[in-house]
Amino acid sequence: MTKRSACQMIDVEHQSAEPPEATARARMLAEVDEGLRRDQKEIPPKYFYDQRGSKLFEEITNLPEYYLTRAERRLLESWTSQWIDEFGPVTLVELGAGSAEKTRILLEAMQERVAAPTYVPIDISEEFLAEQSTILRKQYPRLQVIPVATDMTTSFQVPADLGRPAIIALLGSTIGNFEPGPAARLLGQARSAMTRHDRFLMGVDLEKDAQVLERAYNDARGTTARFNLNLLRVLNRELGADFDLQDFQHQAFYNADEHRIEMHLVARRGLTVTIPGAGSYRFASGETIRTEISCKFDRQRVADLFLQSGFTIDRWVVGADGFALVMGTPMD
Repeated sequence: MTKRSACQMIDVEHQSAEPPEATARARMLAEVDEGLRRDQKEIPPKYFYDQRGSKLFEEITNLPEYYLTRAERRLLESWTSQWIDEFGPVTLVELGAGSAEKTRILLEAMQERVAAPTYVPIDISEEFLAEQSTILRKQYPRLQVIPVATDMTTSFQVPADLGRPAIIALLGSTIGNFEPGPAARLLGQARSAMTRHDRFLMGVDLEKDAQVLERAYNDARGTTARFNLNLLRVLNRELGADFDLQDFQHQAFYNADEHRIEMHLVARRGLTVTIPGAGSYRFASGETIRTEISCKFDRQRVADLFLQSGFTIDRWVVGADGFALVMGTPMD
C-alpha cells in the first residue's frame, strides 16, 4: 500500500439530492456491489481509511520492511528548502493528507519564509482529518489549516481564494494506487486547480527487485495483514455486511506483467456473504478480493502520465532506495 491509498479501480458515478451521509453510503454500496460482482472481485481501497485503518497505516509507515516513507522523507529533507526558496509557495494543498508527518518538512520550510502560510489537507476520513488538523494548529500557530473532507477519487475542489503560488502535493507514491486512466484524471483535476505559477509535487516508487517490493507489503509483524482485513470490518459496520474476518487471509505479491504490487484477501473456504440492499456474493475456496494495487514506475511512464494530465517534468530526483520526487509545471 502507499500513503493514503485511494485507488479508483472501480469508477461509479452517483448523484443524489439526499443528505451527504446517505449519498456517501449509497455510493459506497454501489461501488462495493459492482466490484464484488466482477470476475476478479475487488473493493476500492479508499475504504481502508476509517479511523482504525488510518492509524494502522501510520504504523505501517514505521515498519522496517516498508522503505517508502523513509525514502521519501530523506528526499524531502534534502530538497525542500531549495525548492521552497526557488518557487516561493505560500499555500500547500495535499491530496490524501493522512497524518501529514512528512508534510511537516514542507510546512516548516514555508513558515521560515512566509508570515502566515496556508495548508489545505484533503482526505476521505473526516474524523481523522479533523484530529490531525487540530494537532497541526497547535504545533504551528501561524499556519492557517483549511481541511477538506472529500473523496479525491471522484472529485475535489480547493478554496478559490487561496494565496498563490501554491504547491499541490500527492506524496507517498499514492499515484501508484491508480490504474492509468483514473491516474490521469486525478492529475488532470489537480492541474485544473492550478495557475501557471503553481507546482505539482508527486512521490513515486520506482521498479526494483520483486523480493524487496513483496517484503514491504508482507511485514513480519502482520500489521499490513490487519490493515487489509480491516477493510471487511469497515464494510460490516458501514453497510451491514456479514463478513467473518476469520474466513479471509492477507496476500500481497508483485505482478511483473503489470509492474505493480497487488493486495488481495483470500477466502479460506467456500462461503456466501450478504450485504443488505445489495445482495449475496458467493466465494469459492481460494477466491480473492483485490483490495489494492501499487504501481511501480520509471521516468518515461511518469513523463507520459504528466503529458496526459497537462504537466511537464520540472524536477526529478531519485534516492538510494529507488524512490523519486517529481515536480511538475503546468503546461499552457
